[in-house]
Amino acid sequence: MPKTEPFPLPNELHPAEWFARLRPEDLFPGDAPVELDLGCGDGSFLVRMAEHHRDRNFLGVERLLGRVRKVSRKSAAAGLTNVRVLRADSNYAVEWLLPRGFASRIHFLCPDPWPKKKHAGRRQMCQPAFLAALHGLLAEGGELLFMTDAEAYHEEAAAAQEGCPLFERLPWKEGDFFYAKTDFEEQWLAEGRTMHRLRLKRREGL
Repeated sequence: MPKTEPFPLPNELHPAEWFARLRPEDLFPGDAPVELDLGCGDGSFLVRMAEHHRDRNFLGVERLLGRVRKVSRKSAAAGLTNVRVLRADSNYAVEWLLPRGFASRIHFLCPDPWPKKKHAGRRQMCQPAFLAALHGLLAEGGELLFMTDAEAYHEEAAAAQEGCPLFERLPWKEGDFFYAKTDFEEQWLAEGRTMHRLRLKRREGL
């Protein structure tokens, strides 16, 4: 008989109710800062950040089951108790499931750039409704960090901030602070590509 795995796996978050917004205490015990990794993929970035910042908690959101299970196994094998991974569509998690004001930082790294002109409307970092939902998840003083190798996407996302009252743009250069690389980023840098960054701080009183 094929070997079966327990459900959920260690470090896998499985809400009791999928149609109600979670509370911060449903994610992690205690009051350590929580960082959210949207579309966390295989968890390479998430696990490296959690290993470096053991005083912080890290929640990954990923739609694909195989990737969720990989993150669960990888983080459990590393003995990390500050990692959780949630299998959910990012849009649904952001707009309907995750707690308001819970995240000290949101990481949105290397999302699909939708390079075709007819698909440009799917670029989430350029959508006011998506940005407003992310703003709502951030704690006071929280930050949104976006990275892509697609220059056109980065330029459009940066331009969208010019008229956006929700965030204040902050400088972000390589080496400003510890920031783990994803496996995709390492591969792209080895191919000579350039990573484009956007660091945004939540404006208050909105």
